[in-house]
Amino acid sequence: MSNNSFYIPESVMAIFAHPDDIEFTCAGTLARWARAGARVVYVLCTSGDVGIDTPGMTRQRATEIREAESLQAAEIASVKEVVFLREPDGLLVPTLDLRRKLVREIRRVRPEVLLCGDPTALWSGDDYINHPDHRAAAQAAIEAAFPAAGQPQLFEELAEEGLTAHKIRKVYVTEWRNADLYVNIEETIDIKVAALRAHKSQMGDWDPGSSIKEWAASAAKGKEMQYAECFRVVTLLDDEAWQKYKAPQQP
Repeated sequence: MSNNSFYIPESVMAIFAHPDDIEFTCAGTLARWARAGARVVYVLCTSGDVGIDTPGMTRQRATEIREAESLQAAEIASVKEVVFLREPDGLLVPTLDLRRKLVREIRRVRPEVLLCGDPTALWSGDDYINHPDHRAAAQAAIEAAFPAAGQPQLFEELAEEGLTAHKIRKVYVTEWRNADLYVNIEETIDIKVAALRAHKSQMGDWDPGSSIKEWAASAAKGKEMQYAECFRVVTLLDDEAWQKYKAPQQP
C-alpha cells in the first residue's frame, strides 16, 4: 500500500481499552476517514473508572466523567457512535466473554477495517511499560476480528439477534516500531489535539498540543509529510476477494 495514496474504507471500528487511548494513538487517521464519509465507530472496553485519582472519587462518577469526555472527543473528530463495554478498568483480560462481546459489535457494525493496538507491545522506550489493559484489548480485538467474527459456527447464538458472520477486510495496528504505513494527518492534527484536550480529567494542567505534534512530526520524518500516524496493516481479503465478498449472493 502506497504511503502517498489515502485508502478510504466505507466503515471502520476502533477497539481500545480506555477513554483517550484513541486520541493519543490514531484519532488523526480516524478523523480523516470520518471527514471523507466513512462510518467510524469507537468501542471502548473499559470506561477508565479507576483513572481519576482525586480524593473521594468513586468508580461510578469516574465512569460518568470519562464517558462524557469520550463522547465529546468523538464529536470533535466527527465520529457519531461510541460503544462502552464497561469492563473493569485495570483488570481487563482477553477472555472468551470479551471476545464474544467484540464479535457481537463487529457483526452489528460490519466494518471494512478494524483498528486496534499491538498486543505484543510491552516496552516503550526506557520510561514506560505498556498498560496491561492496552495489550488485553488489542489481543481480544484481533482474536474477535479473525477468525471469530467471520466464522458462522462460532458464537452461533448471535444469529438469533440477526447478527450473522462478517469478515474484516483489513486490520490496522497502531505501531511505533515496525510500521509499514504512515498516514498523513497534517489536515487533522489540530482535531487530534482538540479531541485529546477533551479528556480534561486526564490532561490536568498539561496541554498535549506540543507533545502530540512533536511525536507526529517524528513519525513523519523522511516520509514527505509534516505529521503522521503509523500502522502495521494486515490485509485479510485482497481487493478481488473483498469485491467478491461484498457482491450480493447469486440465486
